Amino acid sequence: MTRLFVLILLVLGLLASAFWWLWLRPRLPDPAVVAAAYARPLPPPPGPMAVFHLGHSLVGLDMPAMLQQLAPQGHSYDSQLGWGTPMKAHWEEDEPIKGFDVMNAHPRYRPADEAIGSGEYDAVILTEMLELRDAIKYLDSDDYFTKWADLARQGRPDTRVFLYETWHWLDDPDGWLNRLDRDLVELWENGILLQDLARNPDQPAHVIPVGQVLSRFVREIEARGGVGGITSAEQLFGIDPEGKLDPIHMGDLGNYLVALTHYAVLYQRSPVDLPHELLKADGTPAQAPTPEAARLMQEVVWQTVTSYPKTGVPQ
Repeated sequence: MTRLFVLILLVLGLLASAFWWLWLRPRLPDPAVVAAAYARPLPPPPGPMAVFHLGHSLVGLDMPAMLQQLAPQGHSYDSQLGWGTPMKAHWEEDEPIKGFDVMNAHPRYRPADEAIGSGEYDAVILTEMLELRDAIKYLDSDDYFTKWADLARQGRPDTRVFLYETWHWLDDPDGWLNRLDRDLVELWENGILLQDLARNPDQPAHVIPVGQVLSRFVREIEARGGVGGITSAEQLFGIDPEGKLDPIHMGDLGNYLVALTHYAVLYQRSPVDLPHELLKADGTPAQAPTPEAARLMQEVVWQTVTSYPKTGVPQ
């Protein structure tokens, strides 16, 4: 009898799960709806923007500081970060945020719920933890993206909501470049962005496609046999406390490339000829790319964001 009861519960659970996936969970919008949503670019921002970053160490402290130096005078930003933090943990009060005290011990910290709901930001940039497949499967990434996006929209209807596409571990068993090629559509778009579009067809979120920029830049330097002393993806990444290559966190060169991508999407301007000698968040000089490498980074960023309509940048 007990075994039969367990079997019945198992069957009911499977049926409930199937019902959820088939009927309750938002389906991907019709391709025509997606095309229409991204056919019209966002209007250019009228001036410097106030931006809120929600995420983890792949946002970090230095990249937003570099972005501010690239942006028009008056650009401001705040953030709430953690270590490998999913959007769910930022939302749920009873979920721990690892590294909270370390990542938010700076003047730019502001509590995310207060900030995003305030209506004080021109743009809210959200990103998800890695491994992204696990976050989508187990931590309801699409639901929590929409929760945060809706909070921003309720605070101010014209706030621009962006999904920051990050990257993967350099030693990913499926291949770093392969993951960047595959996961944009399979995970970032179908798993998160378009789920939100299904719920909000008249208020589409847009993408900051850093992963695609990294892929294009690395392939370009490999094809050229190196540019400005950069010959491989590893040189974009940082060094860990033991002096070894950090296979997930960007170094100064990588952060510069990430900041350029944010700039191009947010301001809809070519980053070509922007400064390449910048400061870190603590005020110390960042390692600068050579002029040749900086120029290629800037060109690759603009080529990427203007050939992907979901950025909201005119194509």
